Amino acid sequence: MSRKYFGTDGVRGRVGDAPMTPDFALKLGWAAGKVLGKQPGARVLIGKDTRRSGYMFESALEAGFAAAGVEADLLGPLPTPGVAYLTRALRAQAGVVISASHNPHHDNGVKFFAADGTKLSDDVELEIEQMLEQPMQCVAPEQLGRARRIDDAQGRYIEFCKSSVPAAQTLTGLKIVIDCANGAAYKTAPAVLTELGAEVTVIGNQPDGLNINRDVGSTHLEQLKIAVRQHAADVGIALDGDADRCLMVDASGAEIDGDQILFIIARQRLQAGVLKGPVVGTLMSNLGLEVALKKLGLDFKRAQVGDRYVLEMLRASGGMLGGETSGHTICLDRCATGDGTITALQVLSTMVGDRKPLADLARGIVKFPQVLINVKINGRAKPLLDQPTVQTEVTAVERELGSRGRVLLRASGTEPLIRVMVEADDDQLTRRMAERIADKVRALAA
Repeated sequence: MSRKYFGTDGVRGRVGDAPMTPDFALKLGWAAGKVLGKQPGARVLIGKDTRRSGYMFESALEAGFAAAGVEADLLGPLPTPGVAYLTRALRAQAGVVISASHNPHHDNGVKFFAADGTKLSDDVELEIEQMLEQPMQCVAPEQLGRARRIDDAQGRYIEFCKSSVPAAQTLTGLKIVIDCANGAAYKTAPAVLTELGAEVTVIGNQPDGLNINRDVGSTHLEQLKIAVRQHAADVGIALDGDADRCLMVDASGAEIDGDQILFIIARQRLQAGVLKGPVVGTLMSNLGLEVALKKLGLDFKRAQVGDRYVLEMLRASGGMLGGETSGHTICLDRCATGDGTITALQVLSTMVGDRKPLADLARGIVKFPQVLINVKINGRAKPLLDQPTVQTEVTAVERELGSRGRVLLRASGTEPLIRVMVEADDDQLTRRMAERIADKVRALAA
């Protein structure tokens, strides 16, 4: 059975358009409460980022949970991984995050965590969707859920983040610029770095409900690069709106993406003798990451695009490190989900421990040139991808590239596009091969 509302990261859409309406959020809270809060005294935690619409959805979800007889603890603005952590630490039955991650303010979403702080399984999401089809029925008045605010949620999460680096280690002497994307980590992330001893300059920490991710954060690194150079900082850190992503820039302002971050952490864990299982990336992870890890003698596996699929493969393979180029990095030896602040701390800890600047740590991976061409289509992507002319061209390109590169064709999960991606060790060769395949797709899509 396919899911109607849940995507790869909960329910998401434009505020005011289905499904992101207050009446749907009310019903969603009720349905989730019926599925996740079956035991007596069940309670859920509700956190959010800084979008203005978060107030509306918080109230609607709270009312829905109350109607299902489930208690709701309101955390206020808190990074998504902070909600995941507190769900487990406070022994709640579920955690809820109101956020659309790196999207602009006019989008919002609702995602859930199970009691252990991990994302819900497909089966549980399907069960919630099936409950959404049922008429909403309120429990008896004496059984209604209540709501309360958890005043120390941010402080608890700050201490958890600090515990992810060795107790005796500090960041004293490091000059850091951090961009909080005007999002959920605008208070917590700077506090973590400051309390660990770093000299911290903060940008993107003036949320007004409408400016989340606007020209700041992990999708807009320009201001961070400028600030790093202006303040002669050692490193810059960019989070996204809900702070589960982290990208970085070195002292010169050069970008350090998720593949490079994953390599740095994997090599450190290997050198410390604590790395377990394969390192997991996605179909979009740069071939340079795979080559660099193999030089270290490490196994590398590719999951479908999406941090939930990275996590699934880590669990299935016994791995502890995985991530996406976009900055979702999962360190299962530190937390149960991707956490931008904790990811940054692992890199900063390595800089301090190895006494090396970020640029030196990143030199161990050489990124292959990558060309991504988006081809607009009308209708379904699969028939086009299965066309013999397309498959023949892909086979021919793969044969020509040999071990020098790779090809990936995939349908976009959010837009009417087929994405043609080619990587190879030569920039001109990469672009020429990508255009060859894209031309075949365009001809069929015309």
